[in-house]
Amino acid sequence: QLVESGGGSVQPGGSLRLSCVGSGSTLDSYAIGWFRQAPGKEREGISCISSNGEGTKYTDSVKGRFYISRDNAKNTAYLEMNILKPEDSDVYYCAAARNTYPYFCHGLPRDWQYDSWGQGTQVTVSS
Repeated sequence: QLVESGGGSVQPGGSLRLSCVGSGSTLDSYAIGWFRQAPGKEREGISCISSNGEGTKYTDSVKGRFYISRDNAKNTAYLEMNILKPEDSDVYYCAAARNTYPYFCHGLPRDWQYDSWGQGTQVTVSS
């Protein structure tokens, strides 16, 4: 089970850090993906980090603004979001894929690759 936190409301240009905690199982054998979804739209995979933290991937729209990381000792993954824009307003989800392949995050995360999902956390960027 995954539990996200850290969402909220922020002005354009602001920052938020989302956390994703594994509950009931350790995450060190899982790649972690972050997704976001707006009402009526398909869920978009925006970032991925491999199980050992050495491989990361970002979609172009967040590259240079968002940073994914993990602390396996704390069983937690993070998505640091900077220079937030109104178009970043979505529900954000973390997901875990049981896979230790170091190049798992060679491509952007896809829904079907992931086994476990968090409940989502709302991010709203507005002035």
